[in-house]
Amino acid sequence: MERGHTTGLSVRTLLATGRAIAARPDLWRTALRQTATLARPGWWRTWPPFPSPDRDYLHFRLVTQYGGDGGTPEAGDVVQYLEWCRQSRELT
Repeated sequence: MERGHTTGLSVRTLLATGRAIAARPDLWRTALRQTATLARPGWWRTWPPFPSPDRDYLHFRLVTQYGGDGGTPEAGDVVQYLEWCRQSRELT
């Protein structure tokens, strides 16, 4: 990971994403499943104990989604991702 790159996960981004997911009860189970799947190992051992993905992984995903140095994830994109995860799981 390059020093100094940001992941774009500001409080504003987290709140907007949380509101978008809260409005979609059909995605709640998928959101919990993906949170558990993507959380870095041992996330509960660091402060604050929040099950977030590894910074390098998140940076990689943001760069592949938005190009350049990444970007700020948009709530609508996260909802689309969760819909895709749910549909993919239903197919298997």
